[in-house]
Amino acid sequence: MMKMLLFILFLIPLCFLKNWMILISSIFLFLFIFVNVNMLFLFFSSFSYGYMVDILSFSLIYLTFWILLLMILASYKINSDFISYNFLLTLVFLLFFLTLSFSTTNIFMFYVFFESSLIPTLLLIFGWGYQPERLSSGFYLLFYTLFGSLPLLLSIFFIYTSSYTMFYNMIMVDYNLYMYLGLILAFLIKMPMIFFHFWLPKAHVEAPISGSMILAGILLKLGGYGLMRVFSFLSGNYMMINMLFIVLSLFGMMMIGFICMFQVDMKSLIAYSSVSHMALVICGIFSMNYMGLLGSLILMIGHGLCSSGLFCLANIVYERSNSRSFYFNKGLITLMPSLSFFWFMFCANNMASPPSLNLLGEIMIINSMMSWCNYTFIFLFFGSFLSCCYSIYLYSNTQHGTLYSGLKTLISVNIREYMLLFFHWLPLNFLILKIDIFLIWL
Repeated sequence: MMKMLLFILFLIPLCFLKNWMILISSIFLFLFIFVNVNMLFLFFSSFSYGYMVDILSFSLIYLTFWILLLMILASYKINSDFISYNFLLTLVFLLFFLTLSFSTTNIFMFYVFFESSLIPTLLLIFGWGYQPERLSSGFYLLFYTLFGSLPLLLSIFFIYTSSYTMFYNMIMVDYNLYMYLGLILAFLIKMPMIFFHFWLPKAHVEAPISGSMILAGILLKLGGYGLMRVFSFLSGNYMMINMLFIVLSLFGMMMIGFICMFQVDMKSLIAYSSVSHMALVICGIFSMNYMGLLGSLILMIGHGLCSSGLFCLANIVYERSNSRSFYFNKGLITLMPSLSFFWFMFCANNMASPPSLNLLGEIMIINSMMSWCNYTFIFLFFGSFLSCCYSIYLYSNTQHGTLYSGLKTLISVNIREYMLLFFHWLPLNFLILKIDIFLIWL
């Protein structure tokens, strides 16, 4: 763990060189060394007094490094800006806070790093966002998160006064309904759950490509990770309330599917699809069984790669047409025919087609839900069907149709953008060959 933190600190002076390729190469080299040195088949690969890395933490830390690496690759246009090192510093500090969040065993330290990751994210949205509305979207993100954070902090203090420890594995607490809601509300807002999701489309639409990638790829997963850690010491009669959140999420998954079919903005549709997928993750976590928890972990990783790749595709189109609207971005298969393959692959993965991590995660969660209650198949059927519908809607609306008259010239895609998309697609479709790594978590 200390090697990882020291490496992140080593990245800080590299930011001032303003050479993006050195930073990208360093992160690639570190990931290669770290994966080969640490044995993933051990349950606790690293354990210390304050920090611990198990399969759950390892998976999300690797995903954090991978997405951040691709964020730098996607934001190459900022390279011409004289303040580009500020951008790189923001990303490195975000990486630092997220790595600490996923590796700490102390629930109070997790709360501190969980909230600290909000600051670099806001800087990304405020500093490099697209429209003046980015201020209001940043405030939405800030205040929605802070609304759930105060009950969480009070619940953590109560845990310490009653069990005299803040380490996940040692907490034994007699809790009531208010503490149960206080411990999970902040994470449900972060995921986000239906009716608490209004900040997500606004933040995604106004954020730069790097902000959208880190929001969809990692920050939504902080909520799922927090719920999994909290439920490791919560048990008792109040677990019956999980049923209400499962029913609400199943209903939300279906309704968000209908909302996606009415979107005219590419980034808005992808953002709403994230809410739908996270509703399925909430169902898997709250079911509290083996298949549900493992399916949630796998779906979180698959969604992080797939949704991030779709945002990259939308950004590649936006940089050329200066619009995210479906009305202006039609018939792109004639302008960018080589990019149409990636549009098809990511839209197919978004609807959970084989061989993707999304498919395996959804199958495990559906098994979990059907074992919990047979009647959930109605909502699961509509949710999966609508997921297929809005993914086809996204692909067909962008690739087919009449060309906008202002886009008559052939638009080339450079090798950097192909690499960016390929590195999203490769782990998304090939990690399923080594899925036993995740299955030894529980």
